Amino acid sequence: MAGLSPRAAHVALGTLARICLYAPKETCMPTQAHPLEPFFHHEVTTIFEGKLGLNDPEIAGYVARVLCSFSEEDRLFIHGGRKGHTLRELTEMIAASDPVFGEAPSFDAERAMRKYIGDYALFVAGMLPEAIDEERVTGDRRPTLGELIRAGRESYHIVSQFNVFEYKKESPMFARLSELFERYVLGLALVREELGKRIMPSERKA
Repeated sequence: MAGLSPRAAHVALGTLARICLYAPKETCMPTQAHPLEPFFHHEVTTIFEGKLGLNDPEIAGYVARVLCSFSEEDRLFIHGGRKGHTLRELTEMIAASDPVFGEAPSFDAERAMRKYIGDYALFVAGMLPEAIDEERVTGDRRPTLGELIRAGRESYHIVSQFNVFEYKKESPMFARLSELFERYVLGLALVREELGKRIMPSERKA
């Protein structure tokens, strides 16, 4: 990865390697449901349908699983007092996902990494505002909301183009996620707001 800082190259390649390692298992093997999945599914469905009119059970189920996945801190690269990827790291992951000019060893790896980027952008834009920079400041900054939305929408669109063989069934869902990406970001922001209302009274009692 010529021209990259050691940190950016390490993050891009490390993320790609981890995704390539686990992606085949995700597509070929049944996975055990996360203990938080029923809870997240209920919250997501209630908000998406009740407040936004987004009646899409397939997407509600998928977004619930995204929330479960990113409930693990290591998926967000939370360390050293910093939350999430910097803009440069996100940009280099996008570049690395290209199987022709980047580091992805196959088109399947490209899909897996683009799926991760879409999931990451959706989660952070909707649920983790502290990992977003409000202005385009200089230096090694975090993405703005607009930059996350563009990266997420584009990545889900690319995933949706994988519409043959084992990926054919999910392809239309990712196309809908791309088309209405901002609406689903808003939906997750409302989920976060609702969860915050429940947590604050519990903290006051404690």
